[in-house]
Amino acid sequence: MGRGPLAGPVVTAAVILSPDDPYLGKYRDSKKVAEKKRLKLYHHIRRHAVAYSVSMATIDEIDQLNILHATMLSMRRSVEGLAIMPARVQVDGNRIPDLAVPAESVIGGDDSVQEIAAASIVAKVVRDRMMAMFDTQFPGYQFSRHKGYGTKIHMDALHELGPCPIHRKSFAPVARLL
Repeated sequence: MGRGPLAGPVVTAAVILSPDDPYLGKYRDSKKVAEKKRLKLYHHIRRHAVAYSVSMATIDEIDQLNILHATMLSMRRSVEGLAIMPARVQVDGNRIPDLAVPAESVIGGDDSVQEIAAASIVAKVVRDRMMAMFDTQFPGYQFSRHKGYGTKIHMDALHELGPCPIHRKSFAPVARLL
C-alpha cells in the first residue's frame, strides 16, 4: 500500500490464510473497507493467519529506485519474511517482484483473491499507523487525515511549510517545491 501518496514509505504485506478461517469471503480491498471493520479484520488476520509478514521500502529507496521498483522490493521482502514459504504467490496488479517461488499477477486481485485482500488490509493498517506517528512528528501536515495523499489539505500544507523529511522528493509536486 501507499504507492500514490506524496509522503511516507510504501508498505506491503504477504498473508497465508488458514483454509478454515471463518472470515474467508469477507476480506476486500482495504480501501473499500471502513476503518473500524478494517481494524477488526487486521487483528483477526494477525491472530489467525498461518503466516503473515509486513515490509516497507523507505522514502530514500522510493526516490532512488522509483515507486514501482521500490514496491517490488517491498513485496519481495514481505514474501521472504514469511515464516512459511508458500508454494505459489499471487500479487495484485500486472507486475510481479523477483521471487524464489512461482508467482502470478492478478489484476483486481485485492477484490478477488482473499489472501491479496487480507494483505492489503494489513499493509494499509500498518501504513496508516505510521502516518499517524508522522503526524505527531510533523503536525503541520495533518498526515493522520490524508495519510500522505495529495489532498487539498496536504497540498496547502506542503506549499506553506515546504517538504519535510518524509516527503518523496522524486514525486513531481514535492520536487517542484524543493
